Amino acid sequence: MANYYHPREETMSADEMRALQGARLVETVAHVYKNVPYYRALMDKKGVSPKDIHGVDELHLLPFLTKDDLREAYPYGLLAVPLSDCVRIHSTSGTTGRRVVAFYTQDDIDLWEDCCARAIVAAGGTKDDVVHVSYGYGLFTGGSGLDGGSHKVGSLTLPMSSGNTERQIQFMTDLGSTIICCTPSYAAYLAETIHETGNRDKIKLKAGIFGAEAWSEEMRRHIEAKLRIKAYDIYGLTEISGPGVSFECSEQAGMHVNEDHFIPEIIDPATGERLPDGEKGELVFTSITKKAFPLLRYRTRDICVLTRGTCACGRTLVKMAKPMGRSDDMLIIRGVNVFPSQIETVLINCGFEANYQLVVDRVSFSDTLEVKVELTPEMFSDEVKELNRREKEVSDRLKSMLGIQAKVTLTAPKSITRSEGKAVRVIDNRANKI
Repeated sequence: MANYYHPREETMSADEMRALQGARLVETVAHVYKNVPYYRALMDKKGVSPKDIHGVDELHLLPFLTKDDLREAYPYGLLAVPLSDCVRIHSTSGTTGRRVVAFYTQDDIDLWEDCCARAIVAAGGTKDDVVHVSYGYGLFTGGSGLDGGSHKVGSLTLPMSSGNTERQIQFMTDLGSTIICCTPSYAAYLAETIHETGNRDKIKLKAGIFGAEAWSEEMRRHIEAKLRIKAYDIYGLTEISGPGVSFECSEQAGMHVNEDHFIPEIIDPATGERLPDGEKGELVFTSITKKAFPLLRYRTRDICVLTRGTCACGRTLVKMAKPMGRSDDMLIIRGVNVFPSQIETVLINCGFEANYQLVVDRVSFSDTLEVKVELTPEMFSDEVKELNRREKEVSDRLKSMLGIQAKVTLTAPKSITRSEGKAVRVIDNRANKI
C-alpha cells in the first residue's frame, strides 16, 4: 500500500482539488494585486482585476510572468509582503548582473519543505531512514529543500552538500545512508567511485531522489543497477519555490505536481494559448499558497505534457512528464543554468569577437562544456605561452560567471562556420548519450 505524507491532499478527487485551487487562487490574486505594483500594472494593462477571478476557470485571464519580468523587477519589485516578514532568499543565475531572487516567509519555507517531504515519502522514506543530501546548499535551493523535507519526515539528515566524494562515501558507509538526494550525474559518479573502491556491499542505500538537470531513462537504469536502488525524479524552480514542485512515485511514470500549491498549465509557446491535457507545450505555473513571492502564470520555458487520472500509487495529483527541452536557449549543465549570452559577454570582455561555439557533451555521466572561440588575427600571431595565458584567463572568468568549469579551445580566425541565418552557437551531444 502506498504511503503519503499528506493523504487527503495527495488523493483528493478532481472536484475537491479544483475547489481548493479556486479558493486559493482568488485569495492569492487579491494579495498580489494589492501588494505588488509591478504585477498590478500588468493586470491593469490587460484589463483584468481581482473581481474578475472567481476560480480556476478564470486563470487564463491573468497575464503571464517571465524571467525577464523577474530581472526587471529585481530585487524587490515582485515582493508581496513587508521585507521584515521574510526570513530567507534563494537565487538562480541570470544572463546579466541582475539575478533572479526569490523571497520566503517562514510559512513559505514550511510549505515548501512539506512538498519535499511528500517526495521523500513517495520514495519510501520514513523516520527510520538516513537521508543523505548531496545537493548544493547556499543560494541554490536543492540542498535546503530536501534537507527541510527530510526533517519534516523525521529522518536523520546528513547535510553533506556537494563535492568531497571520499568524505561522502565515508559518511554514507559509516552512518548507513538509505536515501541519497543529488543530481543524477553526481549519483552516477558516486556509483562509479563506490565500485572502484570496493565499498558497494557496505552501502545501505535503497532509493535516490535526483533532479536539477536533465537525465534519460537509460541513465536512470544505469544508476539503479550500479547503486542497487530505485531512482526517483524530482522537479522544481527557484522562482516557484525549489525542488518539490513535482515528484515521482514508485510507478516512475511521470511526476505528481503538488497542485494544491501550484496550478500547472500547458500553453502553446508561440501563441500563449492554453492546450488540453495530453498535448505537448510550455509548462506554466501559478503559486497559490506562497505569501512573499507568489508568481502568477509563470512561464517556465520547459516543454512537457500533463496527464490526469488516478495513479496506481493511489495519488490523484496531476502528472507532468519529464521535460523534453526548453523553448528558449538556456542550457542546464551539471544542474547550473547557462546562457550563451553569459559566455558571449565574457569572451568579448576578454578581447575576442563574437565568433564562438559551445559544445555540450556527456562523459562518464557528467556534463561537459567546451567553448570554442576564434582568435583575432592579432592574437593568432602570439606565442604559445601567450595563447595559454589567454585560455586560462577565459576559463577562469567563465568559472567565476557560471560556477562550473569549461574547457576553452582557441581556434584559428575564420575557422568557425558562419551562417546566413541564425548562428549555430550550441552543439548539444547529450541527447545521444546515457
